[in-house]
Amino acid sequence: MDSSIKKSKTRGRLSREMIEDAAFEVIESEGLAGFSTRKLASALGCEAMSIYHHFPSVAHLHEALVDRLVGSLKIPDADLPWRQRARIVMQDFRRIGREHPAFAPFLVTYRMNSPTCLAWLNSVIGLFEAGGFGPEMSARLFRTTGYYLSGAILDETAGYAKGPSAVTTVSDEQLAQDFPKVLAAGRYFGTAEFDKTFDLGLDMLLDEMERIRDGVNIR
Repeated sequence: MDSSIKKSKTRGRLSREMIEDAAFEVIESEGLAGFSTRKLASALGCEAMSIYHHFPSVAHLHEALVDRLVGSLKIPDADLPWRQRARIVMQDFRRIGREHPAFAPFLVTYRMNSPTCLAWLNSVIGLFEAGGFGPEMSARLFRTTGYYLSGAILDETAGYAKGPSAVTTVSDEQLAQDFPKVLAAGRYFGTAEFDKTFDLGLDMLLDEMERIRDGVNIR
């Protein structure tokens, strides 16, 4: 078969969705640092130029992956209580980060300026305003929520979930002798405890938001 015809047929079979599906798989298997268009093309069984036909650069592809994840998020129905709506939004964003652990660091540090992302951001800020917060406080609480979610997602995908990072480690015996509080607390640091810890922090965050909105001074 003529190579140009083969390339044309390969390109014709490819779709943006197929490329995005394969990109997520390659990123999760190779990591962000190990990802390349060459590896993606190999996974797809095509040449790199076929990918560039759909995505002119890796940056365009990364943006599409973020758009795909964020575009899947739904703002809960306005008939629900505000606290429930806010909880759903925060849990959903955490979910997409945890579903793509290797891509999560990029997701939570990416500046969301695409139309898809801006539409979601606009809706979330609107959710805070609908909860009785003014424009300034809605913006600040949106950012505060982002801090909490980013930290949680990074820790759960690239922090304690990965195990020790230090080159210099200590034995279990030394841990028990010299750092007993760390040893005792360690049982609550495992992946099985992530949800309970996240929900505890989320409830504290939402409690404080409602106190601010209702003008309750607890100091």
